[in-house]
Amino acid sequence: MIALVCLSVAAMAPAHAEDASFAKAAEAAAAANAHFGPRTTPGQVIPIPEDVSPELQRRIAAPYAAFDDAPRTAEAWKAAVEAANRRAGVDVEKLERELGVTIEPTVVAGVKAFMLTPKDIPERNRDRLVVALHGGGYVFFPGLPGTGEGVMMAGFGGFKVLAVDYRMPPDFPFPAALDDAIAVWKAVVKTTKPENVALIGTSAGGGLVLATALRAKDEGLPLPGAVAAGTPWSDLAKVGDSYFANAWLDNVLVSYEPMVEAMARLYADGQNLKNPYLSPVYGDFSGFPPTILTTGTRDLFLSNTVRVHRALKRAGAVADLEVYDGVSHAQFLAGPAVPESREAFADIAAFFDRYLGR
Repeated sequence: MIALVCLSVAAMAPAHAEDASFAKAAEAAAAANAHFGPRTTPGQVIPIPEDVSPELQRRIAAPYAAFDDAPRTAEAWKAAVEAANRRAGVDVEKLERELGVTIEPTVVAGVKAFMLTPKDIPERNRDRLVVALHGGGYVFFPGLPGTGEGVMMAGFGGFKVLAVDYRMPPDFPFPAALDDAIAVWKAVVKTTKPENVALIGTSAGGGLVLATALRAKDEGLPLPGAVAAGTPWSDLAKVGDSYFANAWLDNVLVSYEPMVEAMARLYADGQNLKNPYLSPVYGDFSGFPPTILTTGTRDLFLSNTVRVHRALKRAGAVADLEVYDGVSHAQFLAGPAVPESREAFADIAAFFDRYLGR
């Protein structure tokens, strides 16, 4: 019936040239989708949303951030990591000055980290802590460049933040990052009430905070009071609608091949990608802490995010889902100059305030 309706629309006599163009596209689309199966869409030009801030519009309109071939050797991966750190999208030192956050290197349970302390900490946050696990495909942004999200959480939210500089491949593939996160978690809950501690991370960091909470639950460890997973890389395989629907639309990740797939395989190191500690969307979310998830309509990981949200809801967990129009992968981390970035962190801070202990 739907195909017949589309064909009847296509057959209507157009009144204008643009109507003729639409009718032709409609006829071709109806023919291509006349049977049950995968969808085929005609070529599209997708405009910039009108109701987002001018600062965000500029990011939405920007050319692809990068679309390099994936490195093939350990040495090439290390060179790519060094180059990415030099051109890191967030100027952490500038961000530190703008938001009044002090960054101090530290070591927790043998794991390198940074303590991020805002100039002003509200009374309600004095006994609270946020543990941040950075993004970067489990490969990129070691050291100071990996603290950007944590600095914004500290500055915007008024929380002390412990940013974990976990080990990464090629030298340290899975489960090194997760082992480091768990080691830090065990140390943190010895000095701070677990209900007063939140986990935050975006992209690979979002996947890692979910995996950390799942493993803590499996090992009978105390759980955090709340979790913020921004566009979590919750399925390392190419599973989910947006891996296909948002390919070439997301101007940050662009597509699954070649780089996202290469990072997944480098990190997994031959393990089954459906292992919940690699792809937490397959985990058991019963008893999971309250979780806020953030993504955008153009995000290649949109389906990763909404699938986790649905899994949490099915398990009876508290789960909020925040979706920004036009936003590609992790663009809500753009920084203080973008109103939507402030809005995203305000939502996360309010969520933490609602569910963390005092």
